[in-house]
Amino acid sequence: MTRQPTTDDKFSFGLWTVGWTGTDPFGLPTRPALAPWEYAERLAELGVWGITFHDNDVFPFDADDATKERNLARLEEATARCGLTIEMVTTNTFTHPVFKDGGLTANDRSIRRFGLRKILRAVDLAAQVGATTFVMWGGREGSEYDGSKDIFAAFERYKEGLDTVAGYIKSQGYDLRIALEPKPNEPRGDIFLPTVGHALALIAELEHGDIIGLNPETGHEQMSNLNYTHALGQALWSGKLFHIDLNGQRGLKYDQDLVFGHGDLVSAFFTVDLLENGFPGYPDGPRYTGPRHFDYKPSRTEHLTGVWESAKACMATYLMLADKARAFRADSRVQEAMAYSGVLDLAQPTLDEGESIEAFLHIDDGFDPDEAAERDFGFVRLQQLALEHLIG
Repeated sequence: MTRQPTTDDKFSFGLWTVGWTGTDPFGLPTRPALAPWEYAERLAELGVWGITFHDNDVFPFDADDATKERNLARLEEATARCGLTIEMVTTNTFTHPVFKDGGLTANDRSIRRFGLRKILRAVDLAAQVGATTFVMWGGREGSEYDGSKDIFAAFERYKEGLDTVAGYIKSQGYDLRIALEPKPNEPRGDIFLPTVGHALALIAELEHGDIIGLNPETGHEQMSNLNYTHALGQALWSGKLFHIDLNGQRGLKYDQDLVFGHGDLVSAFFTVDLLENGFPGYPDGPRYTGPRHFDYKPSRTEHLTGVWESAKACMATYLMLADKARAFRADSRVQEAMAYSGVLDLAQPTLDEGESIEAFLHIDDGFDPDEAAERDFGFVRLQQLALEHLIG
């Protein structure tokens, strides 16, 4: 029986997840909307540690200052009373029609100026509520037609916008880091920064890239047939895994946002293995210590009861996989299989310490490529042991 989650697990949910009413491009809402603080209170009852939100999850796009302050105060009161942490805040630059060509990279300069102001005000909001991460998903930053964008100019404006936001954070002394959220497509045909690699490349060009990292999402990687665990690993290796979004995805489809583990279960197992156990060859290597954040959508077939069941399912699946991943790593058969496969040997540098290129090129180490070609790596057995722990 799966144990109940506690705040020590650091599970967090976006208000837009449980708050999704089931609306999609082909159908009307299938359940009512609750107030932001009602979602927060219910999540706290389930053992959730933290919440996240877009600015417009808490107040309407066109809200006046009094409404913004009233709604935000009501949410803060509820989270304080329930013991919830507001760990991340983001902004919505994708829903209102003004952002149909983007917020930071729109061809219209006046829209870019409006979008940048909205982002900076959301940064102030994030600092006000004590969040430590500010996620930026560029859902409308992109195009459908190649001739519609000067790509060089688009990345100049993206760079300008990100450096402006990061510079503002520094100038205000806010305890905030920015996490970019890559996605290949949907709602735009092609979104700028489609993958973790693209985002890392842009960060390397920024003036204030030291406080800008990544928020990779399961479905965003898998919907383009990429490996989410590899994406997390590279972000960790780069020192840029600032936040994560967990959900489920079944291959090359639209962004499904299923309950975590309800898509590619084997991939979910190795994702949790990495998050909980780290790199096998580098036990003292970088580890992710941030929130286990779920960005999913309860199926539109569910009513309110099903919403809370789906939230519980996300956490229960993670906890089950964490138990299985720990047992997997502790299994002597797995350790033997890893040694046989050379998994731990990969951590050994290819060159000897202090070895010169000249010496390397001329040394005869007796290597026989034909003999080496006969090596059996045993990867299938290692994977089968993982499946045994996963479903046995």
